[in-house]
Amino acid sequence: MPSLHRLSSPRWERQKARTRAAIAELTEELLQLHAERELAPGFAFAADTDWQRDMEAAFVYEDTPDQRAAAEAVKRDMERSRPMDRLICGDVGYGKTEVAIRAAFKAVQDGKQVAVLAPTTVLAAQHLETFGERLADYPVRIGMLSRFNTPAENRAVIEELATGGLDMVIGTHRLLSSDVTFADLGLIVVDEEQRFGVRHKERLRALKTSVDVLTLSATPIPRTMQMSLMGLREMSVIETPPRDRTPIVTWVTFYDEELIDEAIRREVDRGGQVFFVHNRVQTIDATRRRLERLLPDIRLAIAHGQLPGHELETVMMRFFRGEIDVLVTTAIIESGLDVPTANTIVVDRADRFGLADLYQLRGRVGRSHHRAYCYLLAPPRRAMTRDAEKRLKVIEEHTDLGAGYRIALYDLEMRGAGDLLGADQSGFIAAVGFETYLRLLEETVRDLKGEDETAVAPPELVFDGDAYLPTDYVPDDQQKLALYRRLARLREVGAIDDFKAELEDRYGPLPEPAGHLCAAARFKVLGTAARLERLRLKPHDATAELRWPVGVEPRLKAIQAAAGELVELTVQRVDPLHLVLAAPDYTTLLEVLEAGLRAWVPDSIVTC
Repeated sequence: MPSLHRLSSPRWERQKARTRAAIAELTEELLQLHAERELAPGFAFAADTDWQRDMEAAFVYEDTPDQRAAAEAVKRDMERSRPMDRLICGDVGYGKTEVAIRAAFKAVQDGKQVAVLAPTTVLAAQHLETFGERLADYPVRIGMLSRFNTPAENRAVIEELATGGLDMVIGTHRLLSSDVTFADLGLIVVDEEQRFGVRHKERLRALKTSVDVLTLSATPIPRTMQMSLMGLREMSVIETPPRDRTPIVTWVTFYDEELIDEAIRREVDRGGQVFFVHNRVQTIDATRRRLERLLPDIRLAIAHGQLPGHELETVMMRFFRGEIDVLVTTAIIESGLDVPTANTIVVDRADRFGLADLYQLRGRVGRSHHRAYCYLLAPPRRAMTRDAEKRLKVIEEHTDLGAGYRIALYDLEMRGAGDLLGADQSGFIAAVGFETYLRLLEETVRDLKGEDETAVAPPELVFDGDAYLPTDYVPDDQQKLALYRRLARLREVGAIDDFKAELEDRYGPLPEPAGHLCAAARFKVLGTAARLERLRLKPHDATAELRWPVGVEPRLKAIQAAAGELVELTVQRVDPLHLVLAAPDYTTLLEVLEAGLRAWVPDSIVTC
């Protein structure tokens, strides 16, 4: 929670000044890049070709409606001259990679290069195989940069990228090295973006400010979720499960060798395979020996990131071919690994994993029509932190198909949005509050763009009451957040009135908190146009406080004329102008307040 300050106190002003300085210092480079991406023309890709349509038609599975909509949205973005920055949020196995393949093929046909960034060597190798199979019938040259290659092979790939000899490269963090250059980069695909830091992604984007960026994730990190919900980047959600997909049965339980024996043998007896996740390399050999004693007739092997590249590749290929029954592994398998015959996963010390990590790990199973099982082994409650207990409860309760988006929202709620654009911003969010931080961030962006801040800065709106969409009014979390996002982006009073009418049509008469929410949105729009600095609404005692930094005399007269005899008006201060309105009831207060503000609002703001 932010510390409480008096708004007029020097301490509050110093805190705001420090926050402004920190934002300017730590985010100028990133904000400049985002501003340039908004202002600079990008490359407008051509409309779909016959090859594009033939390649998409050759997809062996039937597109789900959400998957088809996401692919079309991506292609529309690519055909515009503005650089694309779209997030595809979809459950594991729901077809995000196919969307990326279609976008990559579209880019290659226009002579542009594509970079696909994967968080692990194993996933990069799997993407190389998947992209290669889907595009095998077309003249697309694909290479990979990873530690599975020899140094000579990596040098050859880097040279071909620089000269245009490769159309597409798939790689890990190695793609971000300073010696990697592109002849004509047109599209960047970032898979499982939660595994990369801000600077990793911005380093790749900075290769060319006009490049299109497509981000894939089952559980986006809170920062990305917040930016998408705010409208700072576009988002497509794939929620429709593939045909015959069933939910994963999930248990949170103690370490029990009898249970482990039963779970593994049941899977192996039906011809399947098992992941056993133990995320400490130092003790993974001991874990394997313990399992070998428990299951002497079961074929086991170890995989972790510290194995030599050729040895890890050999183990993974043996597992893919079904030569290994149980893979004792670290969280290296977390990102995107697709083994349809592996339908049981056991996670040791699940309390040590984050919410998104647990969801990703569970998503390694259940990739076929077979019933899948996930066992999360944790110590007794007294040995766990409260946050760990909450994470396990959320993952156990959300086993339904398409739960990744909701789990990401829970992660946003539990952890907060955190560091939006820089390395150390979360401390300043805690100091001044999230809304104030975002307002200061917007002002920094305007400064970088050279815009007139006073002409567009929204007022500081304080609403002393409940202003939200109650769960019993809008029960679906996704619909609720979509509505919040739409409302936040409206810039005309008429559009807000239409939004309110739509709510009433879809969900019935507005409950009081929803009415307050719409009222607050109206006054934020009116206050912005009227150059109001601060507005505080108090529904419970029908009062409002207003503050303007400039134009004192005409604004005071406009509010006095609107107030008339109905509302008591008190001038607290003249420079800056600080007024208090007290009305007999809340409805009258809103009417008088709106009438006073409309005197300074252009007609284009009042009507759509």
